[in-house]
Amino acid sequence: MPTKTLRIPTADGQADAFAAFPDQGVRHPGVLMYADGFGIRPVLREMARELAGHGYYVLVPNSFYRHGPAPLVELPAYIGEEVRPAVFAQLMPLIKAHTAERVLRDADAYLRFLTNQPEVGPGPVAVTGYCIGGLYAMRTAAAHPDQVAAVAAFHAPVGVDGADLFSRLTAQVHLGHAEGDVTPEAFGELNQALDAAGVGHTSEIYPGTVHGFTMSDTDAFSASGLKRHWDRLLPLLDRTLANS
Repeated sequence: MPTKTLRIPTADGQADAFAAFPDQGVRHPGVLMYADGFGIRPVLREMARELAGHGYYVLVPNSFYRHGPAPLVELPAYIGEEVRPAVFAQLMPLIKAHTAERVLRDADAYLRFLTNQPEVGPGPVAVTGYCIGGLYAMRTAAAHPDQVAAVAAFHAPVGVDGADLFSRLTAQVHLGHAEGDVTPEAFGELNQALDAAGVGHTSEIYPGTVHGFTMSDTDAFSASGLKRHWDRLLPLLDRTLANS
């Protein structure tokens, strides 16, 4: 599985990034993958390689490149509950500084870079994201309705921008919520807002999961949750990017 470490020109500098893609000598549909708050690390590279193995060029940018290349903070191989508070104390200022305006400026650059890669075919792309990266994915899809055909967000705070974001979506959407992240009432209200905006979507609470369930290097990991994530993500991409 070919991989690359790349630098993406942006309005504010250069973002380091990781890419994985099939070794078949042909062009593939592009997928922009936003990492969770812990950033690019072995588990994200493995997830990118897994997705690339299904026939996609997967680009994973370092969202917090303005503060330096990934990894921005020293991460243990396993992010357990005992180290999580100290790690987040370092990460939260970076997350707070990454405003919606910055997300959208960067999204322009990331999509331009992705679609110009020689291994990426013409046609629409997809965006996926985890935790805060899921929110970045939704913002990217809403800002680029002519380019983004599918967006998926997992254990992500996708409702914080309200119905205005949903009204700008044309992509097919899948939302995979952690059971510990959303109340039944909030889940119902979110789905009603998506329906009212006319968004084609699936939105599910993954049973027995807590925030961060896709990440195998954390104590939030759920093997069944990760499998369900692939079972939802891959058909979504297959349906929407088949002609790319």
